[in-house]
Amino acid sequence: MSKTRFNALSAFSSRPKLNVELPAEKISDFFASAVFGNQQMKEFLPSDAYKRLAACIKDGKKVDRDIADQVASAMKAWAMKQGATHYTHWFQPLTGTTAEKHDSFFVPKNGSGIEEFSAESLAQQEPDASSFPSGGIRATFEARGYTAWDVTSPAFIMTVGNGKTLCIPTIFISYTGETLDFKAPLLKSIQILDQAATEVCHYFDRDVKHVNTTLGWEQEYFLVDSAMYYARPDLVMCGRTLLGRRSPKGQQLEDHYFGAIPERVYAFMRDFEIESLKLGIPVRTRHNEVAPSQFECAPMFEEANLAVDHNSLLMDVMDRVSSKHKLKVLFHEKPFAGINGSGKHNNWSMGTDTGVNLLSPGKTPRTNLQFLTFFINTIAAVNRHEELLRASVASHGNDHRLGANEAPPAIISVFSGSYLKNVLELIEKRVDEDKFDEQDNITLRLDIHNSIPDIMLDNTDRNRTSPFAFTGNKFEFRAVGSSANCGLPMTVLNTIVTEQLRLFKTEVDEYIKAGDYKDVAILKVLRKTIKEAKKIMFEGDNYSDDWHKEAKKRGLSNNKNTPTALDAFVSEKTLKLFESLEIYSHREAEARYEIALENYIKAIQIESRALGEIVINQIIPACIEYQNKLITNVKGLKEVGIDAKTQVNILKQISEGIDKLVTLDKEMFDLRVKGNELTNAKKQAALYCDKVKPLMDEMREITDSLEGIVDDELWPLPKYREMLFSK
Repeated sequence: MSKTRFNALSAFSSRPKLNVELPAEKISDFFASAVFGNQQMKEFLPSDAYKRLAACIKDGKKVDRDIADQVASAMKAWAMKQGATHYTHWFQPLTGTTAEKHDSFFVPKNGSGIEEFSAESLAQQEPDASSFPSGGIRATFEARGYTAWDVTSPAFIMTVGNGKTLCIPTIFISYTGETLDFKAPLLKSIQILDQAATEVCHYFDRDVKHVNTTLGWEQEYFLVDSAMYYARPDLVMCGRTLLGRRSPKGQQLEDHYFGAIPERVYAFMRDFEIESLKLGIPVRTRHNEVAPSQFECAPMFEEANLAVDHNSLLMDVMDRVSSKHKLKVLFHEKPFAGINGSGKHNNWSMGTDTGVNLLSPGKTPRTNLQFLTFFINTIAAVNRHEELLRASVASHGNDHRLGANEAPPAIISVFSGSYLKNVLELIEKRVDEDKFDEQDNITLRLDIHNSIPDIMLDNTDRNRTSPFAFTGNKFEFRAVGSSANCGLPMTVLNTIVTEQLRLFKTEVDEYIKAGDYKDVAILKVLRKTIKEAKKIMFEGDNYSDDWHKEAKKRGLSNNKNTPTALDAFVSEKTLKLFESLEIYSHREAEARYEIALENYIKAIQIESRALGEIVINQIIPACIEYQNKLITNVKGLKEVGIDAKTQVNILKQISEGIDKLVTLDKEMFDLRVKGNELTNAKKQAALYCDKVKPLMDEMREITDSLEGIVDDELWPLPKYREMLFSK
């Protein structure tokens, strides 16, 4: 047996199981204990400073200098009491990971020293921005960038081993003011949606002062033993297996979904949940997912900005904690071929400061009219910008998952459920723009109320094939990939809904100005909106060929790969949208497009090089060794009655396969050289998509067939059956 593979299997078989205990009797006793939250602010801040800071957090306003001084002092006192020695501005650059630069509280003075943390240190820091993706916004030698405190997201203590660091969530901008992260545009989108939705809410309730966007993400992931992980160069370098014969047993028995959680995995789950709960991440759900060795966790809903921070933080925590358990967590959308990949479903809604979920059906005609207003306008926004929404989830990893009969297709559509579909048809048929009086309006509102069940969750089935489905009191954006930062799809969704709500209000106000009753005006515009948005709605099987044909007839896009999908991010329509709502400048939008293309190119380039290296250094030597073994034993095989001709055919097949692998690797190398000479990222991305990826698929097909032929003891890499079913 291959030494590397043998050692990996041996290490796995001797793994001790860790015992994980709760740090207190109840979760509520330690929840958010590592967060500088409301309780900690009350304890460490003067009363007046606390009230003013709380008001700034509530309204998302800038903190005055005198308050910042007091907050910095209180935050340092709390952090040092927790055992922290350093602080960092924690941010989310466009690398897709989190970033931090640690500074010590300790400052040498007069031969001794003192612990300091000023308002300037709290509010702003200057990390070197030269190596972060900027999409041409800045040159490599222009190193200066700034992080700025996000007062709406609480600081927290990150514990790594025996060390503790105060982490301050921040935005990240260039020296010239352009945004270089996911958070800053998200905060802008939350603010403009708050304004637009609040104005529409005033048609129904004048007491509403703010509308918050909420997000509940569902994080899917795979777990593999760390020894097997490090024995697979493709997993280490690419996050996915570039080759590997499918196991005889995959997920066809569907016995893993919601099954009993293996003891070792259970210990890991408890461990990362405890660390997450200390950090204020309200994780509540854990279970086995459909594929073997695939799992899911999910928290309670939170305000969208905090939820995005918590998801990024959770992935950091999971990766660190998995090492303690000699496991490796995989967030790649498709780490194993032939079984389901992983998504990160984003459950999105809007809620008022008066406690109303705007996407939850009400108990009166008026509250249901409010619900339908926001429900229909969200659908209309998706219809208007379906290509942009698709672009927001485009990545090299997600290309392997979308449309693979396990996840929504690349075609964006909206599922509403049969009851609400009937309600929308009722509005479309009953509302007459030319003849509509107040009595008709009252009757229709009552009909609408009677048509909506009190408990939508029990009366509307879920459509797991839909990329954007209504699930009772929220929309579930199912197309987001498991490794993605939720910030971008949430920014896009907030932005397109803002635009739609503004258009809606303008039209309603025009009807009112012309003399219509308010509810009549609302229903007229809703009727028009439903007619325009009908093409995006689909209630059936999104996997079916019939839907793909129907979607094409309706004029819906089907951008199956990332280079094609990303074009929508810099279309004239999108650039106008972003600039008019001040989410991205023209330069910032194009920079993100360039960065996304560069990430795609680099990912495929790394994969192709890794595959070539594995084939040459590991697969071919194993095949040659097996070939020599067969040649040595061919006379003996004949004597015991085994057809030598069959063996010769196997040898020929292996030889042809090896020759083809070498040839394909050379072709790939030549393509990479040509690709690197290209200056246009779009052309280079298309080259990798249309030329290199098919070659990689062909190489995989050959190597996977060889895996089924070569002596098991000689195969160098841990196999699917070993990685997926070793618990």
